[in-house]
Amino acid sequence: MTGENFVATGQLLGTVVAVQANFYRVQLDEEDGEMREMREQDPPHLPHPPLLLCTRRTRLKKIGQQVMVGDRVVVEEPDWAGGRGAIADVLPRHSELDRPAIANVNQILLVFAVADPPLEPYQLSRFLIKAESTGLDVLLCLNKSDLISKQEQQQVSDRLLGWGYEPIFISVKDGINTDQASRYLSNKITVIAGPSGVGKSSLINTLIDSAKLRVGEVSGKLARGRHTTRHIELFELPEGGLLADTPGFNQPDMDCIPEELIHYFPEARKRLAVASCRFSDCLHRDEPECVVRGDWERYEHYLEFLDAAIAHQTQLHQQADPESSMKLKSKSKGKGQSQYEPKLESKKYRRISRKTQLQDLQELYRDEE
Repeated sequence: MTGENFVATGQLLGTVVAVQANFYRVQLDEEDGEMREMREQDPPHLPHPPLLLCTRRTRLKKIGQQVMVGDRVVVEEPDWAGGRGAIADVLPRHSELDRPAIANVNQILLVFAVADPPLEPYQLSRFLIKAESTGLDVLLCLNKSDLISKQEQQQVSDRLLGWGYEPIFISVKDGINTDQASRYLSNKITVIAGPSGVGKSSLINTLIDSAKLRVGEVSGKLARGRHTTRHIELFELPEGGLLADTPGFNQPDMDCIPEELIHYFPEARKRLAVASCRFSDCLHRDEPECVVRGDWERYEHYLEFLDAAIAHQTQLHQQADPESSMKLKSKSKGKGQSQYEPKLESKKYRRISRKTQLQDLQELYRDEE
C-alpha cells in the first residue's frame, strides 16, 4: 500500500526520527484536510509538524516487523494532549543500513578534518570503502580548512580527484562553505559519519540550530577526538530533509564479500569499465592478465582491505559450521543442556588411558620374549 493510499484514507503518516527503548519518536507529515483540522485543536506545547512518542502495535511485534529510525510509518489513535500515538504499519523501505540501523537513507556525508587531527589517507580510504559498500551516494566534506593554506588544499583536492572524489573544503569555525554543504542535503535523508574529533557535531549544530549536540575536544596525546554521539537521531534541516547523526567508529569493519571489494574503488571501476580480467573471479593480486593490478595509489590499501575481508569471510564460515573446530558437550547431566567447546588436537592433549598403557606393556613383553 502506497503513502498516497494511506493519506486518502485519512490515516496519519510520519517518519521515525529516534528510537528510545520500546518507544519511537515520530514526526508527522504536514497534510491538508483532516490532518489540518486536528492540528488546529492541538495543545499549544505540541510542535509543528507534530512529534508523537509512539509504541509499536503488538501485531507488528508478532510478525517480526522491526521499526527503525528513518522508517515511514502509519500512526493510529493520536493523543494530542499527551503527545502519544501507536505505530500501526511500516511502509516499504527503499534502502536500509545495518550499522547504523537506519532506513530510507539517500546519501552518506563523510566528514574528515584536514588538520587537528591530521588527515590520514588509510583511515579516509577505509571510511570511503565502507560508505561505497552501502550503494548510496557519497559526499565528502573536509573540515578545518582554515588551518591549511590554499596550496595545501589544492594538493589534497588533486590527490582525492585521483581517487574519484571531489571534496568540499569547509570550516565550521569560520563558516566557510557550510552553506554549500547544506545545499547538497536539501530534501534528502543523509547519514553523517566520520572519525571522532573532526567536527561532525559542530557541523550539525551549525546547520540545525535546534540540535544542540555536545561537542568533544581532540585528545592531544592520541590526536583523536573524543566520541560525543551516543544514539541515532534524525534532525530536520531548515531547507527540508533530515540529517542523521550516528555513533562514531574509528575503524569500520571490512565485512564485504572479497570479490565485491574492488568495485568500491572508483578508480578501479574506471579500469573495469573499459576492460575485463581474464578470470571472472579475479581478486586482482597475482592472477595473469588482470586489468586492475597496477600503480594506482590506493592499490596497497585494496590489498590490505582484501586480506581483512577474506579473514572476515573465513571467520563467518567457521561460525556457520561450528563442528569443524568445535565439539558439542553436555553442560549438566539429565537437563538436556549442551554447548559447543573447542576441540583438542588429536593425540596432543589427550591422556593415554590405563587400558592402552597396559596393552602397550603387554606388547613390549611379547617383543622381549
